[in-house]
Amino acid sequence: MKLVLEEIFKKFDDKVVIADTGFTFESGKIYGLLGRNGAGKTTLFNIINDDIKAEHGKVYLTDDEGNTRKLDIEDIGYVISAPVVPNFLTGREMLKFFIEINQKRIKDLKTIDEYFDMVSIDEADRDRLAKDYSHGMKNKMMMLLNFISNPDVWLLDEPLTSLDVVVADEMKQLLRTMKGDHIMILSTHIMELATSLCDEIVLLKDGKLLPLDKGGMTKEEFEKFIINILKGEYGNVENSEEVSNEEKEEVIND
Repeated sequence: MKLVLEEIFKKFDDKVVIADTGFTFESGKIYGLLGRNGAGKTTLFNIINDDIKAEHGKVYLTDDEGNTRKLDIEDIGYVISAPVVPNFLTGREMLKFFIEINQKRIKDLKTIDEYFDMVSIDEADRDRLAKDYSHGMKNKMMMLLNFISNPDVWLLDEPLTSLDVVVADEMKQLLRTMKGDHIMILSTHIMELATSLCDEIVLLKDGKLLPLDKGGMTKEEFEKFIINILKGEYGNVENSEEVSNEEKEEVIND
């Protein structure tokens, strides 16, 4: 399965945020979406999730036979950086309600406590009001809803930022095990997270989606290469192949 974006264009007043850009995201990979503050990463996610409308462009899914269709709400799991949970429900009640309304599309249904175990939520916290959870625990709950509903497309907007290092590592391992049949796009400003977890890096720069090829660079060299592109060291490039070998060598040898 593939998630295809074609000629997406979005502006707010006179500011162009997404500039007639396109990209194809494939299942079985975790994509790291990087960009400077205000680059439009969350706007792009909101367009994919149909929360806001682009001026023009298409977003659709294609299967292995080449059939295409529009995304349904059930196709997408969206974890936002500022998670919102129902204030009047406990964590257990929240999961019970979610499972009841989504039961027909949940595969391999587990017990509620098994789901809690997946994301290491202590037994003492499972029957507390969700509104009293820490930011990190609320984020874990939102990630858990994705694990339960198992959508085709995962939009992860800074999902691991507020988690402690142990839980963040557990989440990373879970994402790696589940990526096989899913399209996962992880927006983050943490370079090390993107380069260590993600299979491919895509920059959002000047309103364009820019795929990057690591080539023969080490992790440290690749990270410096990314920073130089975001800083505009190579001018306006459409893909990393437009950066000359000489310029890449400067990064490696610097």
